[in-house]
Amino acid sequence: MTVEPEAAPAPPKKSGSFWRELPILLIIALGLALLIKTFLMQAFYIPSGSMEDTLHVGDRVLVNKLAYKFTDVQRGDIIVFNGVDSWTGEVQVAEETNPVMRAVRSIAGAFGFATPSEKDYIKRVIGLPGDRVQCCDKEGRITVNGIPLDEPYLYPGDKPSMTDFDVTVPEGRLWVMGDHRSASSDSRSHIGDPGGGAIPIDSVIGRAFVIIWPFTDAGLMTRPDTFDNEALDQAQEQQAQQLQEKGQSTS
Repeated sequence: MTVEPEAAPAPPKKSGSFWRELPILLIIALGLALLIKTFLMQAFYIPSGSMEDTLHVGDRVLVNKLAYKFTDVQRGDIIVFNGVDSWTGEVQVAEETNPVMRAVRSIAGAFGFATPSEKDYIKRVIGLPGDRVQCCDKEGRITVNGIPLDEPYLYPGDKPSMTDFDVTVPEGRLWVMGDHRSASSDSRSHIGDPGGGAIPIDSVIGRAFVIIWPFTDAGLMTRPDTFDNEALDQAQEQQAQQLQEKGQSTS
């Protein structure tokens, strides 16, 4: 009768290996998160009420940074853009003097857990390059290329605008406004600035497309039907053609 040799006992697990590996795993996870934040998506904290009732103070949204790498900005999109060296921040963020706390705030802001840079803004695109945006028509509505906008997203009780304006959006720029018109410092407040209040398309960080916090308000943010109107583009083309013909007749 053959006696089978006994199996060698399994080597004892090193109880401290997990804790030694944990910092490495955390660093890898943080690195991956930063890569995603830098190139793909970023969570943004809403610091002001300028987009109420669509977005409230303390909401977190995800911003798609690749949205405009393959498609153009569209009217009605909610975008995040950088207003550094141009617009004054709507929310003043006290500078942290402690370097450790400053680093913690910076990381938290990058992932949507703290107030972001006071130079990052979130607004709705109303006019594209070449659009003529006016306020207001006889019924008090904002018009784009002569087409009135139905704006159900406006803050309850707000008018489309408290000030009149008539602007043609320059090439390479966007006319943006907050949904809470009476509490938003937007393109209307910067008509005297370079670009006539319109922001450079190059300053756009990405498109906000979903609310992720609070869970009770979580959901996709879609373009309002009022902007899904071919007449807006047709009127823009006609306007551009008229301007071109006018320029040729005066040359």
